[in-house]
Amino acid sequence: MAGSKMTHANEAARRYASALFELAQDKGDLANVHKDFKAFAEMVQGSSDLALLLGSPAFSREEKVKALGEVTAKAGLGDLFGKFLGTMAQNGRSGDILGAAVAFDELYAKQRGVKRAVVRTAKEMTGAERQRIESILAKAVGGEVELTSEVDASLIGGIQLRIGSQLVDASLAAKLERMNTAMKGA
Repeated sequence: MAGSKMTHANEAARRYASALFELAQDKGDLANVHKDFKAFAEMVQGSSDLALLLGSPAFSREEKVKALGEVTAKAGLGDLFGKFLGTMAQNGRSGDILGAAVAFDELYAKQRGVKRAVVRTAKEMTGAERQRIESILAKAVGGEVELTSEVDASLIGGIQLRIGSQLVDASLAAKLERMNTAMKGA
């Protein structure tokens, strides 16, 4: 996941995440399970061995269950989350765990009323620029916004902003492309 950060979940991962979400909500443990899931996903990103364990068919389901149990215990992750990982591994779904993390995170944000936005710029934003964009977005959507920033030098300048499925492209590269298209048509 380090080089290929998972940003979507398949249907099976969504079903598992939904079941865990409902169970954690019933037990009043939603925030802790979210924290555990986030911590586990970061561990996978930082460990090629752990990523290999999840994705490789070379390890049996039982080996995966045992290894994941040891990892969650050593990391101090909660019992409910540890059992969830074991269930996914036992059911042959260890390769879907990171997808379930994405789906769980989406459910958790939706439950809290948080909107997610991604801003792409040609160079790294300053803290002040980031705060200004977050403030403007919060007013625009009428609630809390979690902003993720990405750097893409090919934008040349300006900004691309995505909230949900909406994309606002005010990058210099897009403006030049529109001018080029307009000039070809003239």
